[in-house]
Amino acid sequence: MTKPQIIEFSKIGSPSLGYISVAEAEKNIPFTIKRVYWTYFTPNHVERGNHAHKKLQQVIFAVAGIIDFKLVDQNENVYEFTLDSPEKALFIPQGYWREIRFSHSAVLLCLASEVYDESDYIRDYQEFLENKL
Repeated sequence: MTKPQIIEFSKIGSPSLGYISVAEAEKNIPFTIKRVYWTYFTPNHVERGNHAHKKLQQVIFAVAGIIDFKLVDQNENVYEFTLDSPEKALFIPQGYWREIRFSHSAVLLCLASEVYDESDYIRDYQEFLENKL
């Protein structure tokens, strides 16, 4: 996978018992998972993200609430996605600027291809556009 895209996950269960969806590295997740993190209690008027990664790839779930993404590539093509159910996720390859907005009580779960490395981040949009990855 080289472009951002929605990944659909199987939903196993029933309304009376609840559901489970499964993510497995290198099966329905296109990389080995090296880090998992989640964000919560993000006020819905706050925009998060505003950075790109040189190497890191991510698969992101909205396990609760709704999360809107605006992704931009280095040619300034814009990709917009909404995560509104826990059985779908957004794959974000390296090299995409991201802007993220959360609904009230949204919970974001991220599966990441790399451990945290501050040097992997590009936090200035102009630098992102000028630095071909």
